[in-house]
Amino acid sequence: MAGHSKFKNIMHRKGRADAARSKLFSKLSREITVAAKTGLPDPAMNPRLRLAVNNAKAESLPKDVIDRAIKKSQMGDAADYSEIRYEGVAAGGVGIIVEVLTDNKNRAAANVRSYFTKVGGNMGASGSVTFNFDRVGQITYPAKTASEDDMMEAAIEAGADDVTSDMEEEGEGHTIYTAFDGLNEVAAALEAKFGAATNTKIAWRPKMQVPVTGDSVATLMKLLDLLDEDDDVQAVYSNEDISDEDLAKLG
Repeated sequence: MAGHSKFKNIMHRKGRADAARSKLFSKLSREITVAAKTGLPDPAMNPRLRLAVNNAKAESLPKDVIDRAIKKSQMGDAADYSEIRYEGVAAGGVGIIVEVLTDNKNRAAANVRSYFTKVGGNMGASGSVTFNFDRVGQITYPAKTASEDDMMEAAIEAGADDVTSDMEEEGEGHTIYTAFDGLNEVAAALEAKFGAATNTKIAWRPKMQVPVTGDSVATLMKLLDLLDEDDDVQAVYSNEDISDEDLAKLG
Protein backbone atom coordinates (compact mmCIF):
# COMPACT_ATOMS: atom_id res chain seq x y z
CA MET A 1 0.00 0.00 0.00
CA ALA A 2 1.36 3.44 -0.91
CA GLY A 3 1.35 6.58 1.19
CA HIS A 4 0.91 10.32 0.80
CA SER A 5 0.66 12.10 -2.54
CA LYS A 6 0.28 15.88 -2.43
CA PHE A 7 -0.77 16.35 -6.04
CA LYS A 8 -2.93 14.05 -8.08
CA ASN A 9 -1.25 13.44 -11.44
CA ILE A 10 -3.53 10.69 -12.79
CA MET A 11 -7.05 11.84 -13.42
CA HIS A 12 -7.57 15.52 -14.13
CA ARG A 13 -10.40 17.55 -12.69
CA LYS A 14 -13.55 17.84 -14.82
CA GLY A 15 -14.69 21.18 -13.49
CA ARG A 16 -13.05 24.01 -11.58
CA ALA A 17 -15.65 26.81 -11.66
CA ASP A 18 -19.33 27.49 -12.24
CA ALA A 19 -18.78 27.69 -16.00
CA ALA A 20 -17.27 24.20 -15.97
CA ARG A 21 -20.00 22.76 -13.78
CA SER A 22 -22.59 22.71 -16.56
CA LYS A 23 -20.14 20.71 -18.66
CA LEU A 24 -19.67 18.29 -15.81
CA PHE A 25 -23.43 17.87 -15.40
CA SER A 26 -23.76 17.23 -19.12
CA LYS A 27 -21.09 14.52 -19.00
CA LEU A 28 -22.61 12.89 -15.95
CA SER A 29 -26.06 12.87 -17.61
CA ARG A 30 -24.63 11.39 -20.78
CA GLU A 31 -22.95 8.56 -18.86
CA ILE A 32 -26.24 7.80 -17.08
CA THR A 33 -28.11 7.63 -20.39
CA VAL A 34 -25.52 5.34 -21.98
CA ALA A 35 -25.32 3.12 -18.90
CA ALA A 36 -29.10 2.76 -18.84
CA LYS A 37 -29.25 2.09 -22.57
CA THR A 38 -26.59 -0.64 -22.50
CA GLY A 39 -28.31 -2.48 -19.63
CA LEU A 40 -31.46 -2.33 -17.55
CA PRO A 41 -32.77 1.15 -16.65
CA ASP A 42 -32.81 0.15 -12.97
CA PRO A 43 -29.66 1.05 -10.96
CA ALA A 44 -30.28 -1.91 -8.64
CA MET A 45 -29.98 -4.30 -11.59
CA ASN A 46 -27.34 -2.44 -13.60
CA PRO A 47 -23.89 -2.00 -11.93
CA ARG A 48 -22.68 0.58 -14.45
CA LEU A 49 -25.84 2.64 -14.07
CA ARG A 50 -25.59 2.39 -10.30
CA LEU A 51 -22.06 3.82 -10.39
CA ALA A 52 -23.12 6.57 -12.79
CA VAL A 53 -26.06 7.60 -10.61
CA ASN A 54 -23.97 7.53 -7.42
CA ASN A 55 -21.27 9.68 -9.03
CA ALA A 56 -23.91 12.12 -10.26
CA LYS A 57 -25.42 12.39 -6.78
CA ALA A 58 -21.96 13.00 -5.31
CA GLU A 59 -21.63 15.99 -7.65
CA SER A 60 -25.11 17.24 -6.63
CA LEU A 61 -26.75 16.52 -9.98
CA PRO A 62 -30.49 17.15 -9.34
CA LYS A 63 -32.68 14.07 -9.02
CA ASP A 64 -35.00 15.20 -11.82
CA VAL A 65 -32.01 15.49 -14.17
CA ILE A 66 -30.92 11.97 -13.24
CA ASP A 67 -34.43 10.64 -13.84
CA ARG A 68 -34.64 12.38 -17.23
CA ALA A 69 -31.28 10.94 -18.27
CA ILE A 70 -32.50 7.42 -17.47
CA LYS A 71 -35.82 7.95 -19.27
CA LYS A 72 -33.98 9.35 -22.29
CA SER A 73 -32.24 6.00 -22.73
CA GLN A 74 -35.60 4.33 -23.35
CA MET A 75 -36.74 6.74 -26.04
CA GLY A 76 -36.62 5.55 -29.62
CA ASP A 77 -34.95 8.77 -30.78
CA ALA A 78 -32.23 8.71 -28.10
CA ALA A 79 -28.80 9.57 -29.46
CA ASP A 80 -26.58 6.61 -30.28
CA TYR A 81 -23.37 7.27 -28.35
CA SER A 82 -20.07 5.59 -29.12
CA GLU A 83 -17.38 4.92 -26.52
CA ILE A 84 -13.93 5.55 -27.99
CA ARG A 85 -10.44 5.58 -26.52
CA TYR A 86 -7.66 7.71 -27.99
CA GLU A 87 -4.01 7.51 -27.04
CA GLY A 88 -1.16 9.93 -27.57
CA VAL A 89 2.11 11.39 -26.34
CA ALA A 90 2.46 14.98 -25.17
CA ALA A 91 5.24 17.34 -24.08
CA GLY A 92 8.09 15.62 -22.25
CA GLY A 93 7.05 12.17 -23.44
CA VAL A 94 3.95 11.99 -21.25
CA GLY A 95 1.45 9.31 -22.21
CA ILE A 96 -2.20 10.39 -22.37
CA ILE A 97 -5.37 8.30 -22.55
CA VAL A 98 -8.56 10.07 -23.62
CA GLU A 99 -11.94 8.40 -23.11
CA VAL A 100 -14.71 9.80 -25.28
CA LEU A 101 -18.47 9.34 -25.30
CA THR A 102 -19.85 10.90 -28.47
CA ASP A 103 -22.72 10.90 -30.93
CA ASN A 104 -20.35 12.06 -33.69
CA LYS A 105 -17.17 10.00 -34.13
CA ASN A 106 -15.74 12.24 -36.85
CA ARG A 107 -16.12 15.37 -34.73
CA ALA A 108 -14.59 13.75 -31.67
CA ALA A 109 -11.61 12.35 -33.57
CA ALA A 110 -10.93 15.65 -35.33
CA ASN A 111 -11.13 17.63 -32.09
CA VAL A 112 -8.87 15.35 -30.07
CA ARG A 113 -6.30 15.23 -32.87
CA SER A 114 -6.33 19.02 -33.16
CA TYR A 115 -5.63 19.44 -29.44
CA PHE A 116 -2.55 17.23 -29.65
CA THR A 117 -1.37 19.03 -32.79
CA LYS A 118 -1.76 22.50 -31.24
CA VAL A 119 0.71 21.74 -28.46
CA GLY A 120 3.20 19.61 -30.33
CA GLY A 121 1.86 16.23 -29.24
CA ASN A 122 1.26 13.13 -31.31
CA MET A 123 -1.66 10.74 -31.54
CA GLY A 124 -0.79 7.06 -31.35
CA ALA A 125 -2.33 3.76 -32.35
CA SER A 126 -4.48 1.73 -29.98
CA GLY A 127 -2.24 0.17 -27.34
CA SER A 128 0.65 2.60 -27.90
CA VAL A 129 0.11 4.17 -24.46
CA THR A 130 -2.14 1.83 -22.46
CA PHE A 131 0.65 -0.74 -22.03
CA ASN A 132 2.15 1.72 -19.56
CA PHE A 133 -1.06 1.79 -17.50
CA ASP A 134 -3.08 -0.69 -15.44
CA ARG A 135 -6.86 -0.94 -15.69
CA VAL A 136 -8.08 -0.58 -12.12
CA GLY A 137 -11.03 0.33 -9.94
CA GLN A 138 -10.78 3.79 -8.39
CA ILE A 139 -12.74 5.15 -5.42
CA THR A 140 -12.38 8.71 -4.12
CA TYR A 141 -13.32 10.13 -0.72
CA PRO A 142 -12.83 13.66 0.70
CA ALA A 143 -9.91 14.06 3.11
CA LYS A 144 -12.33 14.87 5.95
CA THR A 145 -13.92 11.41 5.67
CA ALA A 146 -11.21 9.72 7.75
CA SER A 147 -7.57 9.91 8.79
CA GLU A 148 -4.95 8.36 6.51
CA ASP A 149 -4.51 5.44 8.90
CA ASP A 150 -8.24 4.77 9.27
CA MET A 151 -8.82 4.90 5.51
CA MET A 152 -5.81 2.66 4.90
CA GLU A 153 -7.02 0.10 7.43
CA ALA A 154 -10.57 0.09 6.08
CA ALA A 155 -9.37 -0.22 2.49
CA ILE A 156 -7.10 -3.16 3.33
CA GLU A 157 -9.94 -4.93 5.12
CA ALA A 158 -12.22 -4.30 2.13
CA GLY A 159 -9.70 -5.89 -0.25
CA ALA A 160 -8.25 -2.78 -1.94
CA ASP A 161 -4.80 -2.88 -3.55
CA ASP A 162 -3.55 0.63 -2.80
CA VAL A 163 -4.44 3.97 -1.19
CA THR A 164 -3.03 7.46 -1.68
CA SER A 165 -4.07 10.29 0.62
CA ASP A 166 -3.73 14.04 0.21
CA MET A 167 -4.74 15.65 3.47
CA GLU A 168 -4.04 19.25 2.43
CA GLU A 169 -7.03 21.59 2.68
CA GLU A 170 -7.18 21.95 -1.12
CA GLY A 171 -6.06 18.39 -1.74
CA GLU A 172 -7.72 15.51 -3.55
CA GLY A 173 -8.48 13.46 -0.44
CA HIS A 174 -8.26 9.66 -0.37
CA THR A 175 -7.98 7.64 -3.57
CA ILE A 176 -8.44 3.89 -3.23
CA TYR A 177 -7.36 1.52 -5.98
CA THR A 178 -8.78 -1.97 -6.49
CA ALA A 179 -8.46 -4.83 -8.91
CA PHE A 180 -10.51 -4.28 -12.07
CA ASP A 181 -13.06 -6.92 -11.08
CA GLY A 182 -13.07 -6.05 -7.38
CA LEU A 183 -14.38 -2.49 -7.58
CA ASN A 184 -18.01 -3.11 -6.63
CA GLU A 185 -17.14 -5.29 -3.63
CA VAL A 186 -14.61 -2.83 -2.21
CA ALA A 187 -16.85 0.16 -2.92
CA ALA A 188 -19.75 -1.48 -1.09
CA ALA A 189 -17.59 -2.26 1.96
CA LEU A 190 -16.24 1.29 2.16
CA GLU A 191 -19.70 2.81 1.65
CA ALA A 192 -20.99 0.77 4.58
CA LYS A 193 -18.28 2.31 6.75
CA PHE A 194 -17.87 5.85 5.39
CA GLY A 195 -20.97 6.54 3.31
CA ALA A 196 -21.13 7.29 -0.41
CA ALA A 197 -17.84 8.02 -2.19
CA THR A 198 -17.21 11.17 -4.19
CA ASN A 199 -16.46 9.08 -7.26
CA THR A 200 -16.29 5.38 -8.11
CA LYS A 201 -15.14 4.22 -11.52
CA ILE A 202 -12.93 2.03 -13.67
CA ALA A 203 -9.77 4.02 -14.40
CA TRP A 204 -6.30 3.88 -15.94
CA ARG A 205 -3.40 4.06 -13.46
CA PRO A 206 0.16 4.58 -14.72
CA LYS A 207 2.73 1.89 -13.95
CA MET A 208 5.41 4.55 -13.87
CA GLN A 209 5.48 8.34 -14.14
CA VAL A 210 7.43 10.59 -16.50
CA PRO A 211 9.23 13.62 -14.97
CA VAL A 212 8.15 16.90 -16.60
CA THR A 213 9.95 20.18 -15.92
CA GLY A 214 10.35 23.73 -17.24
CA ASP A 215 8.32 24.95 -20.20
CA SER A 216 6.96 21.47 -20.85
CA VAL A 217 4.79 21.75 -17.73
CA ALA A 218 2.73 24.66 -19.08
CA THR A 219 2.52 23.03 -22.53
CA LEU A 220 1.28 19.77 -21.06
CA MET A 221 -1.30 21.51 -18.86
CA LYS A 222 -2.61 23.44 -21.86
CA LEU A 223 -3.28 20.17 -23.67
CA LEU A 224 -4.94 18.60 -20.63
CA ASP A 225 -7.17 21.65 -20.20
CA LEU A 226 -8.21 21.56 -23.87
CA LEU A 227 -9.16 17.91 -23.53
CA ASP A 228 -11.01 18.43 -20.25
CA GLU A 229 -13.10 21.22 -21.75
CA ASP A 230 -14.31 19.19 -24.75
CA ASP A 231 -17.93 18.11 -24.36
CA ASP A 232 -17.26 14.67 -25.88
CA VAL A 233 -14.37 13.85 -23.55
CA GLN A 234 -15.45 11.93 -20.46
CA ALA A 235 -12.07 11.32 -18.80
CA VAL A 236 -8.37 12.01 -19.30
CA TYR A 237 -5.50 10.02 -17.75
CA SER A 238 -1.78 10.79 -17.95
CA ASN A 239 1.47 9.73 -16.33
CA GLU A 240 3.35 12.98 -15.67
CA ASP A 241 5.33 13.65 -12.51
CA ILE A 242 5.59 17.39 -11.81
CA SER A 243 7.37 18.94 -8.83
CA ASP A 244 5.51 21.12 -6.34
CA GLU A 245 7.68 24.06 -7.40
CA ASP A 246 6.80 23.76 -11.10
CA LEU A 247 3.11 23.36 -10.30
CA ALA A 248 3.21 26.43 -8.08
CA LYS A 249 4.61 28.48 -10.97
CA LEU A 250 1.40 27.82 -12.91
CA GLY A 251 -0.52 29.70 -10.24
